[in-house]
Amino acid sequence: MRGKAFLVGSGPGGLGLLTFRAREVIDSADVILYDQLPGDEILSTLPPDAERIDCGKFGGDHTLEQREIEEIMIARVMEGKRVVRLKGGDPFLFGRGGEELEALREHGVPVEVVPGVTSAIAVPECVGIPVTHRRYASAVTVITGHEDPTKPESALDWEVLARLRGTIVILMGVKNLPGIAAALMEHGKNPLTPVAVIERGLRTDQRVTVGPLGEIAEIAKERGVSPPAVIVIGDVVHLYDESHLPR
Repeated sequence: MRGKAFLVGSGPGGLGLLTFRAREVIDSADVILYDQLPGDEILSTLPPDAERIDCGKFGGDHTLEQREIEEIMIARVMEGKRVVRLKGGDPFLFGRGGEELEALREHGVPVEVVPGVTSAIAVPECVGIPVTHRRYASAVTVITGHEDPTKPESALDWEVLARLRGTIVILMGVKNLPGIAAALMEHGKNPLTPVAVIERGLRTDQRVTVGPLGEIAEIAKERGVSPPAVIVIGDVVHLYDESHLPR
């Protein structure tokens, strides 16, 4: 085996939080498979002599299916190439990196995982919301707002989630925000629990929408909130103060 695969986390957006190891691997790649989540600032720095393959995995619009992505990675490595699968955030946090790792291992493909800064923590931080705080939250739970639609039932226990006294961070949850809020309140979550929805975190067009759990879906709809966004639910949202954001 002459080639090698790399599952690379690009961080939450922008070059500032791209790790040094990620930069090294990207710059030495023969082939890069990417989608939109790394952001234009990072994608504009991909080496021009590398084969660049747009996977187009954004919302419901998939240029390539997951199976096709894995097949391309395996085939290019078998050709002796250094293949980078560039993913937003961290490759193993709801990024299907675990599935790609399994596929590569099944075919005996050498693979290195390059961790990335996850948006689940970095994006709330960038607007002054700590996901844990001695006064407000001693635990944080990260969940997906977009489960595998082929699963017979949800793996999320909304009754347990509603009882949690810590912070809930939801990735990929904008489309399902009305159902998420309703499920939490149905199982006892206080409708006055503060919620922040942070769109396009750490980018120039970043925007924050704040409101109580019982109203956040309607507020988000009125403001035209769209993905990608990180949703933070819990008392730590009280620490959000727009006047103290960096300019």
